[in-house]
Amino acid sequence: MFHQIYSGEEIRKIVKADLVSARPESILIRDILIDSRRLISPVQTLFFALKTKRNDGHKYIAELYQKGLRNFVVSDLADLSALYTDASFFVVSDTQKALQQLTAAHRMFYDIPVIGITGSNGKTIVKEWLFQLMSKDKKIVRSPKSYNSQIGVPLSVWQMNEQHELAIFEAGISEPDEMDALQSIIKPTVGIFTNIGEAHSENFISRAQKIGEKLKLFTRVQTLIYNSDQKELQEVIIRTGILENIQSFTWGMDENCDLRITGKEVTAKTTRIFALYRDEGVSIEIPFTDFASYQNACHSWSAMLVFGYAQDVITRAMKKLASVAMRLEQKEGINNCTIINDAYNSDFNSLAIALDFMSQQQQHREKVVILSDILQSGRSDVDLYADVAQLLKQKGVTKLIGIGPVISRFADTFEMDKVFFASTREFISGFSMVSLRNQTILLKGARVFEFERINRLLQQKVHETVFEINLNALVENLNFYRSKLTPDTKVMAMVKAFSYGSGSFEIANILQFHQVDYLAVAYADEGVELRRAGITVPIMVMSPEEYAFDLMITHQLEPEIFSFRALTMLERAIDRNVLPPNKPVKIHVKLNTGMQRLGFQEEDMPELIERLKKSPLIYVQSAFSHLAGSDKPELDEFSKEQISRFEAMGNLLRKEADHPILLHILNSAGIVRFPEARFDMVRLGIGLYGVAPEKETQGQLQHVTSLRSEIAQIRSVKKGESVGYNRSYIAPSDRKIATVSVGYADGLCRRLGNGKFSLWVNGKPAPIVGDVCMDMCMIDITDIEVKEGDAVSVFNSDHPVTDLAKAADTIPYEVLSRISRRVKRIYYHE
Repeated sequence: MFHQIYSGEEIRKIVKADLVSARPESILIRDILIDSRRLISPVQTLFFALKTKRNDGHKYIAELYQKGLRNFVVSDLADLSALYTDASFFVVSDTQKALQQLTAAHRMFYDIPVIGITGSNGKTIVKEWLFQLMSKDKKIVRSPKSYNSQIGVPLSVWQMNEQHELAIFEAGISEPDEMDALQSIIKPTVGIFTNIGEAHSENFISRAQKIGEKLKLFTRVQTLIYNSDQKELQEVIIRTGILENIQSFTWGMDENCDLRITGKEVTAKTTRIFALYRDEGVSIEIPFTDFASYQNACHSWSAMLVFGYAQDVITRAMKKLASVAMRLEQKEGINNCTIINDAYNSDFNSLAIALDFMSQQQQHREKVVILSDILQSGRSDVDLYADVAQLLKQKGVTKLIGIGPVISRFADTFEMDKVFFASTREFISGFSMVSLRNQTILLKGARVFEFERINRLLQQKVHETVFEINLNALVENLNFYRSKLTPDTKVMAMVKAFSYGSGSFEIANILQFHQVDYLAVAYADEGVELRRAGITVPIMVMSPEEYAFDLMITHQLEPEIFSFRALTMLERAIDRNVLPPNKPVKIHVKLNTGMQRLGFQEEDMPELIERLKKSPLIYVQSAFSHLAGSDKPELDEFSKEQISRFEAMGNLLRKEADHPILLHILNSAGIVRFPEARFDMVRLGIGLYGVAPEKETQGQLQHVTSLRSEIAQIRSVKKGESVGYNRSYIAPSDRKIATVSVGYADGLCRRLGNGKFSLWVNGKPAPIVGDVCMDMCMIDITDIEVKEGDAVSVFNSDHPVTDLAKAADTIPYEVLSRISRRVKRIYYHE
């Protein structure tokens, strides 16, 4: 029996809700929604108002109601039914539990094999490889991206429909007792335990406890696949007695394994794995050489054997395995375009995710999607492309470039500017790339269409040095700091200095999408650039120059006013622009509390208040100050004096004002260290990028940025020969030296030369020798196996920017803000 549309009464019984509705009999639900920004169609959609530590879905009910949605699962009814009389509300005690109950019930309608995958690493790779290996003869539904959480799993399982013949779902946990809920939703018939590592260990007493919790996913499977070489995993499996009720399929070196690995041969590009299966010698070859791929391939091999695939079929399929793109990338393109590259897989759910990311980008009005045929969808082409057309229209796509014979047949389905090509080769030879200008372009294609060829043509910069920005990590850091605040404390995000080198409008877009309250830039030009890129969030300009006040008024930017001279310049600009009485200029008053840089003094307050009272077209939005040493415990007494002085000065302004004035003094470090001084708003800067002065906070932040380059040339240098300018390095013995395509013009500080800092090549440190040059530097790779073209890391999550800053005797702020604009930025979303 299959089930795709649910009545209101069915849902009420499943989630054990009180149903408040004027027309309960008319309720029909096909789709579920947890994020108001991802609404595709309000018809037959049910919104779950989830409550988390950082957000509350009830806040978005009004917005969704205005968009036409009428069905909601809530835990706080309050006066919602009175406000929205034609809406239906399913009232439950826990909306997340209700989401899980509904999707668990949905799972029960489908009697097909379901593979459940858990482990510390490799879940997504194994899932995607199994899809590559088995989708040619099976219609498969699988978790989108890494949807393996308490919320992601229900969304994954909800995709199941009558056309699917196999399901593959990931499950991840971060604390005890979470897996029980996921097991009841997935109900796997075959389990794969990939491995056990340190990821998400902080909430478990021991690794053994974590293994035991993960094993709960497999208590009712028919077969559990795992690597018996992992002795800790094997011991817990034996101790729990789980194998008394289920079968196992093991692989590894042990002679008792079902798939006994007898050896492997690694070449430059492939790994050949030899094994015994049912006393016969078998082997596979994969186009990868790393150990993780070896493990993932063995898990996949084992699964195919469990499902009865012949060894010759497996051998042929394994040779064609393709790497799995774990992230979506954004970069600068030709003709002032922005390129979003997700050209490694193409299915409806990943298309929806990519379009959500595209929707965050407001720098261009026109949005172009280059889309290939969607393969192995498990749906009829008519229904699939009708839904794709609706999705593109709903997401505001202005032009579609369709590539492939199937999508081309459905050209009339798409209501937008469109053009179609039978193949990627035909598109490249027949389409004028010059016509793509000032647009955001999403590349979304199945791997066989080789969209990487299109990506190379559309990229603007080909400099080997790349600065990568992890947008997921940036959002995680934003949410970390938000978790420290009360719900009514606002967040001002600093995007000055090209967002600490990370790119102004790209970062501003993601921050706007995640609903920060304010952005702050250093100069008016930066604010104007953001406005032209579609940023609508309020923007404070921290260093307004005399010429720029007219610009700020035109673009609704809010200047920092720190002196009477600045106030006079603003008053003159207001007179020149003849503003209407109901359109005052919002300003932010800077108060000097001890930094001695900018701001009004305590003795200035009477005159300042009098001037502001006489200026009805000036509206004080906030008053703020800056701590001189918020990250220095030895300066805490001075910081507290500043806070006290600021509060007194701010309250003077508030007392004389006829409207509320926001107060803010804390930066990233201050948010954590001075909770009593969070006032109405905080300013979040370097903390967004994963840098914190305290070890405890640093351990809870995600690294956002990485800088990498590549080896341009390798040479042998004999003892006594010099390297680089000024002969500052003389080889003490015969050495192997590599030239790397990064120099001080890219942002690599010149002070790091002559052994003061090491770059990382193939996991090993390689000291910089000689002086750092403008466009390159030289490193000693004598004891490292390396070849020309290999990647070189300057800093990343394993070797953070703080290490480089310390070696250069500076601070991470300077390192990040000095990374040249000629360095290609890649923004990725995992």
